[in-house]
Amino acid sequence: MSDKTFYLETFGCQMNAHDSEKVVGTLLAQGYSRVETPEDAHLVLYNTCSIRDKAEQKVFTRLSNFKRQAGHGKIFGVLGCVAQHKGEEIFSEAPHVSLVCGSASYNKLPDLLVQIEAGGRRVTGLDLDTDETFDTPYTKRDNPFRAYLTIIEGCDKHCAYCVVPFTRGPERSRRSDSVLAEARQLAAAGYTEIQLLGQNVNSYRDPSPAGWDFAAILARVGEVPGIRRVRFTTSHPRDFHRSIVEALEANPVLCDHVHLPVQSGSDRVLARMQRDYTRNQYLERIDWMKRARRPLALSTDVIVGFPGETEEDFSQTLSLLDEVEYDSIFSFKYSPRPNTPAVSYADPISDEVKSQRLAALQEKQRSIQIRRNAALVGSEQEVLVEGRHQSLGQWVGRTTQNRVVNFTVAEGRPDPTALGGYTRVLVTRAGPNSLVGVANLAAA
Repeated sequence: MSDKTFYLETFGCQMNAHDSEKVVGTLLAQGYSRVETPEDAHLVLYNTCSIRDKAEQKVFTRLSNFKRQAGHGKIFGVLGCVAQHKGEEIFSEAPHVSLVCGSASYNKLPDLLVQIEAGGRRVTGLDLDTDETFDTPYTKRDNPFRAYLTIIEGCDKHCAYCVVPFTRGPERSRRSDSVLAEARQLAAAGYTEIQLLGQNVNSYRDPSPAGWDFAAILARVGEVPGIRRVRFTTSHPRDFHRSIVEALEANPVLCDHVHLPVQSGSDRVLARMQRDYTRNQYLERIDWMKRARRPLALSTDVIVGFPGETEEDFSQTLSLLDEVEYDSIFSFKYSPRPNTPAVSYADPISDEVKSQRLAALQEKQRSIQIRRNAALVGSEQEVLVEGRHQSLGQWVGRTTQNRVVNFTVAEGRPDPTALGGYTRVLVTRAGPNSLVGVANLAAA
């Protein structure tokens, strides 16, 4: 086993996935080679998520599985949110770990690796540097046609259940000229879809003299030649302004999909969560989008079983699903996180009740998705081709509304598909989570 081999496993959100691309690029630039299993690696890294306890515990389970191998030349590192949150405590919980590095310190990885290679066994990178967060020169992107582009890091919202302010630090936005320069580089490299990232991406405030807000930087990225689709995630309702909808309406390159986490349909629970908006204020933003000149698909996040959530509170969340009719949701049981206000809240909800509420929520949403997807049967959708199911003889792609489409090619027609290309698909069937169709036209 070479001393210059590494294995990296990633947990969590798109920002973690993009952070891992930066880590991989940095390691490859330092002469390391990536291997597919931890057993084959000299350096074993876990890029971690601390949003829920289950994700955090997965990491320590992985580490415990390899505890005995630490004495056989392997080096272990914990990266990302758990690293930033727990810091040097990790060395006590997992003494065979040698590297603890938060996401804001990935630009320092070459120096940290030098320390490890020199025999360092408790090496840390835990600064929340506001100036150098975005300056990671090497990125090895996993997808050849869709690219992540971080425009803002951190969070100033301090929701009662969330550790992100502790793990990612305060909000700091990237200069608009830097954002646009990277967008142009991506287009020149052949990428056609960009996804703008941030814990609260729409809280973006350009620190350069241009002073653009999120709607402005979104519009400018959509004007970069060669880019056919621009997405963004995740937005906070408090900073979601009508100007964002106006930007979407003005340029079809900006995708017909908005993810706007609500978390609860109850004003009482929203106040306890410290979300800084009411149900009616949230619905006002939904109304802006439903009145847009193009149909916009809507998705959200929902937490069930927050401390003190009554049956009436939960029924208000169910009624919100009926009122909005989301195209998809991400739903979770509340998970207590250290150092957050909600940890000390009274009236915890039992796991049994949480599970019952989650099942009811997901069943309601499933019926909504079946109905909304069925309404698209007979329509024609532009699809970005992402892959192929060889065993099923189907291609798989995604629409501008972020719907997955599994499709074949019309009999007697030339195959118009290529990974990363665009084709038009006639939708013939629909399920709760995807569409089925036939590519019946030349590539778009």
